[in-house]
Amino acid sequence: METEQLSTVKKTIVGVQFLFVAFGATVLVPLLIGIDPATALFTAGLGTFLFHFLTKGKVPIFLGSSFAFIAPIIAASKQWGLPGTIAGLTSVSLVYFVMSALVKWQGKRLLDRIFPPIVIGPAIILIGLSLSGSAVNMAKTNWILAFAALITAILVLTFCRGLMKLVPIITGVVVGYVLAIAMGEVDFSGVIAAPWISCPVSFDTLSHFSWGPFIYMLPVAIAPVLEHIGDVYVVSAVADKDFVKEPGLHRTMLGDGAACLASAVLGGPPETTYSEVTGAMSITKVTSPVVIRIAAATAICFSIVGKLSALLQSIPQAVLGGIMLLLFGTIASVGVQNLMHNKVDLNKTRNVIIMSVMLTMGLGGAVLSSGSFTISGIGLSAVVGVVLNLILPDKKAE
Repeated sequence: METEQLSTVKKTIVGVQFLFVAFGATVLVPLLIGIDPATALFTAGLGTFLFHFLTKGKVPIFLGSSFAFIAPIIAASKQWGLPGTIAGLTSVSLVYFVMSALVKWQGKRLLDRIFPPIVIGPAIILIGLSLSGSAVNMAKTNWILAFAALITAILVLTFCRGLMKLVPIITGVVVGYVLAIAMGEVDFSGVIAAPWISCPVSFDTLSHFSWGPFIYMLPVAIAPVLEHIGDVYVVSAVADKDFVKEPGLHRTMLGDGAACLASAVLGGPPETTYSEVTGAMSITKVTSPVVIRIAAATAICFSIVGKLSALLQSIPQAVLGGIMLLLFGTIASVGVQNLMHNKVDLNKTRNVIIMSVMLTMGLGGAVLSSGSFTISGIGLSAVVGVVLNLILPDKKAE
């Protein structure tokens, strides 16, 4: 289907449909870390517009809340509080900007040297597994609701086709939520009290800024930045255009970084390219950036509806926990797939050492501190992985 042949009405319908595909994942992140889902919707829409502006409006990518930062945000919030942690997320954009400059200067080869699959794969595995305990704790508050949401999501992923296959999160949440209502587990007082129209963002985020969470998030951002590169290649294949060359990979990374910066300043989670929407483009054969911008505009419109935000926040923890049981394991499996896809040779002693040390330190809760400086978890593991990769000799498989 040629997008140019679509009427304005049809483009709008497809754009809203694309937002529906991204909706569940976009609002799940803020619900898990404790911020208003309306903020995530607004910053996703704004971030997508910023991305399109910096990429000359050529790349059909939708930016939404990044799952990679759920565990680091929760961990950092225990030490610096949620407002301070959100302010510290401004460092994510710095990583994108630096990487963009490196790609512009040296091309993608330098990134491949510093951050090879043997470092990125275990980092992604850690992102998925580090919150496994939280998922179980949330789910066990009501196992009936948790399993209802989990089983529904599994059935959608397994048996559904087309666009329906792309919305397992929102489908599982809806089924779990309806069952929760039937069981009397939902409190609608917040929905009743909420205004119809409300401001979705906070403008005092930077007043909570401190260097602790800023530095903590720097290494965490490396894996999502490199995932961005893969996503751009996939979108290029779906749209049958080489976006790596035009407008250029450095511009797409710059756009993602600008979106992350705007989101952090306004109190939202970091943004990332959404594979769900790319999949929807592949199915519908609609790859116009205009349609993606319609989805972004719809997200902003939804974000100012106070009742919708309150309704999302009334979802029981058990329902979210059920989805997390699948979601975080899926993220970990992406790390394994990354290692397999890149044919990482685990017969090499150096690769075994890098992966072993990263996983042990990440899951074991290793912490490195000096004065007010502290780095731990995924961030510390990523740094250690990079250093080991650079200093260990690369010999042939033994």
